Amino acid sequence: MEHILEAVRSFDGVLELAPVEGGEFPEIAWNDHFFYYAPDGEVPQREQPYATVVTKNYPGDDRCDLDAPGRRRLNVHVGRARFTELTGEDPRSAPASRDLTAVDVVFGHPTYRALGWLSIINPGRATHELAIDLLRHAHDDARRRAERRARR
Repeated sequence: MEHILEAVRSFDGVLELAPVEGGEFPEIAWNDHFFYYAPDGEVPQREQPYATVVTKNYPGDDRCDLDAPGRRRLNVHVGRARFTELTGEDPRSAPASRDLTAVDVVFGHPTYRALGWLSIINPGRATHELAIDLLRHAHDDARRRAERRARR
């Protein structure tokens, strides 16, 4: 995962929020990572992150067993078309039965799949390059949205 974090940190205009214990962010976010396109270094006010790395279960999102040691889940907004291309499923349909604790496989985000989010627990040999590609595309999409908003 560190190589993936290093890759996304190298994207032009990326802003990473990585809350730590005792900081200004709520405890639930400590040790997680949130990525935005924000070349001015300011968190966009009307934009969600385009990718996250979570290190623990969240309320209502505990089916991936992220509280177990060494487990981190990469979540990336890819949109409906890419979601369908990679999973064979419409993100708005009921998910196929699958093991949401499996590592190094792509699956629909347990909570945000309908919005076109994919997840990978502990990306490894099978998904590492795909993960970086998905992050690059999500970053570029966020950049294009920001540029459109700036032209208005």
